[in-house]
Amino acid sequence: MSEIEFLNWVRGPAFEIATVIFIAGVVIRILEIFLLGRKRNLAEAKGSEMSSGLRTIVSRSIPDKNTFKRSSFKIVSGYIFHLGLLVTIFFFAPHILLFKEVLGFSWPSLPTAIVDAFAAVSIITLIAVLIHRLRDNVLKFLSSTEDYLVWLLTILPLITGYIAFHRIGMSAPTLLAIHILSVELLLVAFPFTKLMHTFTLPIARWYNGAISGYRGVQS
Repeated sequence: MSEIEFLNWVRGPAFEIATVIFIAGVVIRILEIFLLGRKRNLAEAKGSEMSSGLRTIVSRSIPDKNTFKRSSFKIVSGYIFHLGLLVTIFFFAPHILLFKEVLGFSWPSLPTAIVDAFAAVSIITLIAVLIHRLRDNVLKFLSSTEDYLVWLLTILPLITGYIAFHRIGMSAPTLLAIHILSVELLLVAFPFTKLMHTFTLPIARWYNGAISGYRGVQS
């Protein structure tokens, strides 16, 4: 298989398969959560479930003073690389063109230099996160194989994308194919690993806030 044939396969059948697995897996996992059901609350509602749930999603995303003091590195590094991922995925012009092909609409992109800087900072931050995990005896003890796999699957698209953009080491078609393949690996693993927290975390926070709102207490 030539490099062009490999690129066409990665951009075609492989991407379609990965996308189907990602969408189906995410939908099934979310349905599993909602189909668990909960007992009907017969008590009189003392507040709004919806507003309290939405408020809790926001409030739980902002650490309190004591939590920040105890885990400042994890919190700051988490915000940095999540923001970097967001900018790199959704505001890089070639990515937006791909989303337009799939979704039928687009949005403005950021200057390439800015996205490139965010990608580089995200890579550095993720490496720092791994070093911190390996040096912290408690975190190292609690870490499973899945934690390291998730880290690898998250950083690979950033590294391969950065290398492909700067055309380091190999031909452009091969670098692009490797980058797309790394994204597809992430998509396939997403619904079956802790990466699923992207969807389940807001749901859990809303649910906790909704229960508190129904009871008329602060979440």
